[in-house]
Amino acid sequence: MKKTYLFFRLFLLALLCVTVFSCQKEEEEHIDETEEETISASSALTNLLLRTSQNSGKYDDIIDNNSCTSIVLPITVVANGQQVTVNTPEDINEIEAIFNLFPNDTDTLEITFPITLKFFDYSETTVNNKTELDALAANCDTSNLAIDCVNFVYPASFFTYNLNNQQTGTVTITDNWELFMFLYNLESDDIISLNYPVSLQVENNPVISVNSNQELQTVILDCVANTNDDPIDISQFEQDLSTGIWYVDYFFDDYDETDDYAGYEFTFALDGTAQSEQNGVVVNGTWALVEDLKLNLFFGNNEPLVEFNEDWEILEANSNFIKLKNISGDGSTDYLTFGREPNTGSTNTELNLFIENLITGSWYVNLLEEEGIDYTTNFNEYEFTFFANGSATAVSDSNVVNGYWTAQVESDNLEIILNFDTATNSDFEDLNDDWSVVESSQIIIKLIDESNGGSSTNLLTFGREPNGGGGGGPNAQELRDILETGTWYVEKYLDDGDDETADFYGFDFNFYNNETVFASNGSQYVYGIWIVTVSGQELNFEFDMDSPLNRADDQNYKALQYSPTSVTFITRNSQGEIEDTLVFKQN
Repeated sequence: MKKTYLFFRLFLLALLCVTVFSCQKEEEEHIDETEEETISASSALTNLLLRTSQNSGKYDDIIDNNSCTSIVLPITVVANGQQVTVNTPEDINEIEAIFNLFPNDTDTLEITFPITLKFFDYSETTVNNKTELDALAANCDTSNLAIDCVNFVYPASFFTYNLNNQQTGTVTITDNWELFMFLYNLESDDIISLNYPVSLQVENNPVISVNSNQELQTVILDCVANTNDDPIDISQFEQDLSTGIWYVDYFFDDYDETDDYAGYEFTFALDGTAQSEQNGVVVNGTWALVEDLKLNLFFGNNEPLVEFNEDWEILEANSNFIKLKNISGDGSTDYLTFGREPNTGSTNTELNLFIENLITGSWYVNLLEEEGIDYTTNFNEYEFTFFANGSATAVSDSNVVNGYWTAQVESDNLEIILNFDTATNSDFEDLNDDWSVVESSQIIIKLIDESNGGSSTNLLTFGREPNGGGGGGPNAQELRDILETGTWYVEKYLDDGDDETADFYGFDFNFYNNETVFASNGSQYVYGIWIVTVSGQELNFEFDMDSPLNRADDQNYKALQYSPTSVTFITRNSQGEIEDTLVFKQN
């Protein structure tokens, strides 16, 4: 009996040992598996998760110039003289659009303070002026910015553990703020793990599912490594550029000159060589990507390809088109677009004629009407001049207002976009808009702007004479009397668009009532004749000078505009385009 009892006790002891050993083994295996998926406050994955959930400050850098902070909306800014209320992140696109309208201007942004900034940890501070704003931007540490290319698809949940790796609870996360705060407030000895699988949105790709720490970390790191803040993917650009044939879709250098490149085919090789071919004539060139991701083109001194010899900023590029721009030495902006369709000649003569009229002579506001209310008199004292480089001035006896303009054809509609500084005269804000051209000639420009589905209509008209002045048809004697008063000099002489004003530097002109003209620079004395006649509704001006001032004479000029201190004469070709411009100014 005792032997049987002893044997039974030994059997139970052995069974217990096996059971305990097995349980301990199972528990050890469970703990090992948990340790592989747990993370702590100091884990590398924790830092990555913090950066994916922290407040991102990149999207509004155009306003605060600080990737470490974001602006608490709404705020009001003045972008290049235009007031913009930013209620949502999408409204920032309006600021960018205003800046992009005038690529050759100096972009300015005025912020209505105070504003509130939000830091990476979602804490906030009030900023009262630009000095405080700039100081915060200067202290921004860009080494640990938010990771924007990966986002959790919420909800997501975490398990919490004690020091013995025993699960103590579950935390459910519903947004980035909760995730950041949960991770940010972990103590050094806290242990957590994600409840896998979790869903991720990686940039604009379909939602993916990950099942482990290693997989999650790999996805985040790959996304960071492959995120390119540059405007183009260099390797893709080089591949697209060197594949197939390209044609000039658009070339603008003060005027639309696209048809100059009709019939030209362009190829670019990966070794940096390029070729242009037209009617069997091959011109060799080179290309290279240079500093600031610009495309350098060179085709020697061959016309018209010499116009391409610049460092072009790449605005947009894909396998079907490449859009480029370059700011010339005179401040004007040139545009070049390559496409895949052959160029058979597509210059917009309407646009060119409009630009020629606009930049020749002075203009005055003859009408500004907003929703039926007439504001024309606000601009009676201003004389407007538009320059070929895209700048403009409005001058009165007491003020000078600078601005910019650009003309374009959008959806077959001719448009002009105006942007004047409003610092010294807020009335100019009424001119700052995108205007459709409804009528254009050498003496009048009529513009219209319709908004809110056509329920709001604004009208703007420029003329050659001040508001309320002039009338009565051409007056030859009036122009004669003006020219016969005082001495004059050539302020501008354009011969087929080429500036040859320097040929007249130093010469003063006297026009006499016997229709003779005398010019002198102190050492040379030049004589000639002049005459003013009337033809229909136009004043004709003809004059003939002796050498060396005979470059501009023997032309049938039209008097475009005249005042007691300035006279502008032009010639036109058979298409009505301005060929030559001669401007006299009184000393």
